[in-house]
Amino acid sequence: MTTSLIIADLHLIANEVEKNQLFAKFCSEVAPKYDQLIILGDLFNTWIGDDISIDNYQDIVKSLKILSNTTKIKIITGNRDFLIGKEFAKQTGSELIYTPYLLETKSKDYLLTHGDELCTDDEDYQQLKSILQHPITKYIFLHLPRKLRIKISGGLRNKSVEAQRYKTREIMDVNPDAVNKLMQKYPKADLIHGHTHKQNIHAGEKYNRYVLGDWSSNKGSAIAISDKLDYLEIS
Repeated sequence: MTTSLIIADLHLIANEVEKNQLFAKFCSEVAPKYDQLIILGDLFNTWIGDDISIDNYQDIVKSLKILSNTTKIKIITGNRDFLIGKEFAKQTGSELIYTPYLLETKSKDYLLTHGDELCTDDEDYQQLKSILQHPITKYIFLHLPRKLRIKISGGLRNKSVEAQRYKTREIMDVNPDAVNKLMQKYPKADLIHGHTHKQNIHAGEKYNRYVLGDWSSNKGSAIAISDKLDYLEIS
């Protein structure tokens, strides 16, 4: 049976040494025990293109490349790092996969997604996402000069932080109807996602919903799947 380790929402920043070291330790000591590592988005707090951002995260790239020698690495991009591209995948030995991704095991199927597309009550966010992640927008942005990309990225991040101050936790959480609509397409599966940072198990009659927590500088959240599903605390 293929064993899987699933993480999300590390939000790595180049100058946050402690969290980056925690992830490096995770890659060298924990992840190699599993057949595959699946990252469900927002590995990085921001990503403005492989041509710029890879240089800022050489230690992370190296850790993943070494890990790829023993463990398959699959990555779903999140709302912060959706511009991760083929060059990053090549240098890290990872595979970019698309949401939703069905993970099939002998005992149970699991549907994997970052989770932000399920937060449909946050209409402003969904509208902005549809613009920013449109292929034409991404193409234009990736062909802008370096300094302009950095400036735009910083401005968008500041606006996002400001907007969240006026939103309730309920609005920024997943919408039950959106989740049910998705899971109707996968009647034999449970759901695993990140994005909301609200680690929890939501048990339902037809499926369970497992939410990954985010990472701090000294603690991380992971889900391990072998004969059964377990939460792991990374430290």
